[in-house]
Amino acid sequence: MTSARFARHFVLVSGAVLVLLPLLWAIRISLLPAEDVFSPQFHLLPSRWIGFENYARALTASPLLHFLANGVFVCVAIIACQLLVAIPSAYVLAKARVPGLGLIWLAVLVGLVVPPAALALPLFIMAAGVGLIDTYAGLILPWTISPLGIFLLRQAFLRVPDEMIEAARLDGLGEGEILVRLLVPMISPAIGALVIISLVAHWNDLLWPSVVVTSGAKATPPFGVMLFQVQEIGSDYGPLLAGALMIAAPLLVLFVLAQRRFLDGMTWLGSK
Repeated sequence: MTSARFARHFVLVSGAVLVLLPLLWAIRISLLPAEDVFSPQFHLLPSRWIGFENYARALTASPLLHFLANGVFVCVAIIACQLLVAIPSAYVLAKARVPGLGLIWLAVLVGLVVPPAALALPLFIMAAGVGLIDTYAGLILPWTISPLGIFLLRQAFLRVPDEMIEAARLDGLGEGEILVRLLVPMISPAIGALVIISLVAHWNDLLWPSVVVTSGAKATPPFGVMLFQVQEIGSDYGPLLAGALMIAAPLLVLFVLAQRRFLDGMTWLGSK
């Protein structure tokens, strides 16, 4: 192995260790008894193994499975709505020749640079005005339009030759059939990448649920863990980290299974 290759592998391995260290530390704490968490003597292995007790308490001290079910429902609904809006919107922005589309595209670009935190207050006022506080609709509706989704799918549609669409029109296909039967399968890598990006963002979202949700019945996983810490666990970090790891586990498994599709989608979008 050459020195340059060794240096490259050393940097990559060091970076991977730094990225994984917080996760490994959280796993360690989830197996520790309370007295070992802040013990002045460091021990890599716990003085006594209570991992089962910590994970059992995380499941029983609060409705963690209910929080997970809420997260799945909210994320699936948001992604479905985003695709229903983003796919036809991106198609029109990429292929239509209609006056005024430039202004709409500019609005999409502005939406890309506005941070979600800046929208929390006006969205809360709007949700309160129409009675959406502490409802699933209040969690879902503000994110049904995704500027990032429209941007990514527009770039994907731009890769499709106009001649192919014209040939489909000459064959008698309507615009809806062209979009659903021809174009959506062609841009499936971009759609897959968007689904994963949106799922990670909304599964991990704490800001908006903490603004619009007022009860544990509608809490999503991160907000549920926060309630879990305050109401049930306090400073007992073993069960708290056990609950956090169980919430993170579905995303970790999903990314491991879908990482190739995600990378293929981003590579496909970036290539010419």
